Amino acid sequence: MNEDALLAYPPVFLVADGMGGHDAGDLASRIAVEEFAQLAGQPSASSDDVHACFARTSTRIRTEFTRGRQGGTTVSGVAVTEHDGGWYWLVFNVGDSRVYRWSDAALTQVSVDHSVVQELLDSGDLSPDAARRHPERHVLTRALGTGEPPEPDYWLLPAGADDRLLVCTDGLTRELADHEIGRVLASVDDPQEAAAMLVQEALERGGRDNVSAVVVDVATATAPEQTHATAPRSAPDLGPHLWDEMLNGATVPRRPAARPDPSLVPPATAADHVQEDPA
Repeated sequence: MNEDALLAYPPVFLVADGMGGHDAGDLASRIAVEEFAQLAGQPSASSDDVHACFARTSTRIRTEFTRGRQGGTTVSGVAVTEHDGGWYWLVFNVGDSRVYRWSDAALTQVSVDHSVVQELLDSGDLSPDAARRHPERHVLTRALGTGEPPEPDYWLLPAGADDRLLVCTDGLTRELADHEIGRVLASVDDPQEAAAMLVQEALERGGRDNVSAVVVDVATATAPEQTHATAPRSAPDLGPHLWDEMLNGATVPRRPAARPDPSLVPPATAADHVQEDPA
C-alpha cells in the first residue's frame, strides 16, 4: 500500500508521507495534496497561502477520520514566491520528509527533520552514522493530523539561476546517503531522469519503504507557452510504467488550472514507487 502522495505543479512542489496504514495514511497524504493543489496555476504562493493549506489539511484530517480511525502525514516541499521584487524558494516542512538544494556543486539539506533522532543529533547525544541505524529513527515529533495545530518550519531562499531542488520522502533517504543523492543530481541533466534514477537506486538498495522524489530545476527563460507540469514517467531503463494514482500517489490537481506565467518558472518532474516493507 502506497501511503506517499506528491504534487508537482507550479508554483508548489511537495511530497506527503502518510501514517496509519490502509485507508488512513494514504488518505491523509492525499488530503494534503488536494489542499495544496488549490495553489496550482498561481504565478507564486505566499507564506500565508502555504500556511492556510497546512491549516486546512490538519482540519480535514481531524474531521474525516472518524470512528477511532487514526492517521497523519508529513508534508515537505517548496513554493515559488515573490519577495521585495525578487523570486525566492519558500521551503516548508512538517515531519521527516526532506528538501535538498543542489547549488554550486554542493548538496545542502534545507529542511530539518521533526524526529526523535534529529533531537538526539541536535543535542550531541547521537552521531550521524549512528542515526542511520537508530531503532527510533522513524519516530516523529511533528506531523499533520495528530490533534495539535500545525507547526511547519519555513525557510526563504533566493532562487539562483542554476538551482536544483529535491523534495523526497524518507523512503529515499533511508536507502541513499547524501553523497549518493548529490552524485545523481550532479550527473543527470534531465530532472525527470534524475528523479527516476533516485527512485530506482533506492529500490535496488532494498526499497524498504515507499519512495517518492520530485526534482525541480529553475528555468529563467522559459516561454509561458512552453511551461507545463509533467506527470511522472520512467527513465528508459525502468521499463514500461503506467501511472496509477491509487498505487503511486496523487501527483497533479484534478481540476483544470490556469497556466502559470511568472518570469521564473521551475519545471518539475517526479518519480514515485510503492514497495512493501519485508519487515
